[in-house]
Order: sequence, then structure tokens, then C-alpha cells
Amino acid sequence: MNIIIPMAGLGKRLRPHTLTVPKPLLPIAGKPIVHRLVEDIAKVTPEKIDYIGFIIHPSFGKEVEESLKAIAKKVGAEGKIYYQEEAFGISHALLFAKELFTGKVIVAFADTLFKAEFKLDTTQDGIIWVQRVDDPSQFGVVKLNDKKEIVELVEKPTTFVSDLAIIGIYFFRDGAALAREMQYLIDNNIKDKGEFQFTSALQNYAKKGAKFMTGEVTEWLDCGNKNVTVQTNQRYLEFIKDQPLVSEKATLVNSVIIAPCFVGEGAVIENSVIGPHVSVGENTRIYDSRIKNSIIQRESTIRSAMLENSMLGNFIIFEGSKLDLSLGDFNAIT
Repeated sequence: MNIIIPMAGLGKRLRPHTLTVPKPLLPIAGKPIVHRLVEDIAKVTPEKIDYIGFIIHPSFGKEVEESLKAIAKKVGAEGKIYYQEEAFGISHALLFAKELFTGKVIVAFADTLFKAEFKLDTTQDGIIWVQRVDDPSQFGVVKLNDKKEIVELVEKPTTFVSDLAIIGIYFFRDGAALAREMQYLIDNNIKDKGEFQFTSALQNYAKKGAKFMTGEVTEWLDCGNKNVTVQTNQRYLEFIKDQPLVSEKATLVNSVIIAPCFVGEGAVIENSVIGPHVSVGENTRIYDSRIKNSIIQRESTIRSAMLENSMLGNFIIFEGSKLDLSLGDFNAIT
């Protein structure tokens, strides 16, 4: 079993956080998004994962590449790096890792996390992971027949087709067959909306007899912008709240941690109330502050802060205002 993760996008909707760190390496509950994704896929996959191919932009650098290889190693796989400089659609991107499209393959997009209760059925030709949504017009959806087989994929339908939204994770029993369909698009310059679409390859594959089923997740978490990333951090902390999340090598002085929170190794928290739903990175120092529902990354210093629904990067120095006030009746400061 191989996993291919296209992640060469520059994450513009999450700037300024993605100016120095690729979006898939931003932390959720103390681990990079892509690390959480790989772990979650491994939990529902009954077979050994041999290789994980990361398709990245060359500008990400060697440090990022080594981090990705380490993530693969932690689930018993070998990480392989492939470079994509220009974006011409998902089918084009995936073919940079063409050598990994052998046997059973999972394709997963690196800005998606999920919660699932099923085990992957690797005897099926293909499985497209979905979740029911209230407004399917904002998503790609799948249409099923009476045998629960996928008969059509529709991108952002204007009239109701289905409420099963595609979350961006796919399984294929014959990776080589899928690769041939993607290569066919490239060789014949077959584009839709100016790109070599993944859905076009899937439709062609299905026309040749492949049967696709659904794997329905119980929760789908997005990391597309700051607000939803903070919300995903909140939900993920709830998922793992029974695990030890506060490092024994963190220092707490006259402070309260309202669970669930992640506090990394070497963090120092003094005279503060943290939580619920806060992630604090390694060696970050927080003084005289009240913080909830936020992500604060590593090696940062926070003083006198009142933060909520916030996301702070690495090596940040932030000092809130210390006020000496005399307020009369019926005043409000917000």
C-alpha cells in the first residue's frame, strides 16, 4: 500500500503563516496537519504502508523534506519527495509520483483531516471518502445507484444531486490503471476549466468497469484559512482529549490549564489561564495572560495577552496592553 499526498500549493489563504512554513506543516494539537493526516489514514488502513510520496514545491527546502520523511517513518513507511513547480491540475500533479502508482494506493490532500469509524475495505476497486453536508452546492459530490455504487461525480452542483461531499481522500486497488487514465489526459491534452482534472480520470476509469464505493467519515475538518484551522484545532483536541496532552517537560507556575489543551515540551506558563482548546508549541513562554481557542506555535513569547480565536506563528513576541484604569458607572471597553 502506498500513499500519495499532493501538497505543492503555497497556501495563500493562510498567509502570513504560510510565508515561511508550508500549510501542511502548520500544527494541529501539537503535530503538523500532514502528520495528523498520515496517522489517521494509517489507523483505518488494514495493510502495511510501504511508501508515502509527498509532492511539494521545490521552494519548500531540505528541512521540510526531512520533516516529511520523518513523518512517513513514524508509521513504518519510507517517505519519497517529488517536485511540482507549476500547477496544471491534480492529474498532472499526481503523475510526478507515478512510480508509486503500483498496486493499492491512497491519494490524500494535505489540508483535510477527518474522524472515521470504518476500516478500509481494500477488496473494492475504489473508495471515495465522503461526508454528508447541509449545502452540497459548495463541494464536489457523488451520486449513488441503488447498490450504493458511485455512478457520477459532480462538481459544485447548482441543483440537488447528492449531499455526500468528497473530502479529498481516495483509495484505488489498481494504482497503475488510474495512472494510465491520468496519463491519457496529459498525452491527449484533455482539460476541463484549463486543467487536467482528477475527476476526468476517475470518470474514464469508471467507464472501463471500475466500481467505486463510498467511505463515509463522521467528521471532516478543513484547514483552508485561519478561522477554520483554529476550529479544526479545537475539534481535534476534543478527539484526543483522553491522551496526555500537557508535556511533563513544560513548566506551569501559578497557572490553570482548562482541558483539552496541548502544551509542548519546554513551554513555560506563568500567572495565566490557558484553555480550553489551546495548542502551545515547544519552548513558548506565556506570562500574565488569558488565552482560549487558539494556536500558538513554538519559540514564542506572549505577555499580558487576552486572546481568543487566534493563531500565532513561531518566534513571535507579543505584549498586550497593561492598563491602569479608573472607570465610572456605565462605561464599557471592548
